[in-house]
Amino acid sequence: QVQVAESGGGLVQPGGSLRLSCAASGRSTTSYAMGWFRQAPGKEREFVAAISRSRLGTYYSNSVKGRFTISRENAGNTVALQMNSLKPEDTAVYYCAVANSLDEVIDGSIDYWGQGTQVTVSS
Repeated sequence: QVQVAESGGGLVQPGGSLRLSCAASGRSTTSYAMGWFRQAPGKEREFVAAISRSRLGTYYSNSVKGRFTISRENAGNTVALQMNSLKPEDTAVYYCAVANSLDEVIDGSIDYWGQGTQVTVSS
């Protein structure tokens, strides 16, 4: 079993930055790929970014590419999402996700989800 917990959400003005963090604990967390999804009010949950277990592979949705950066820290047990140049349309609940491979994160075949953290971009 793997436990997943996000932190770092909040309110930020358009053009600002925010950093989300996700800590995974439990069995063999470093053997998993990890990523981020988000869900805005009235919309389906969508993929944001993913990183492989080796940290060499990363993948982003077109809507965040060039603005968001995903990284793994703390011997691979923590994944961070640095969000820059934030827009009001980035407002959503952001969820951390854990899966067996990078492809499975991208496809949404998730083994473990976090509870989510709210990000609001508004002036």
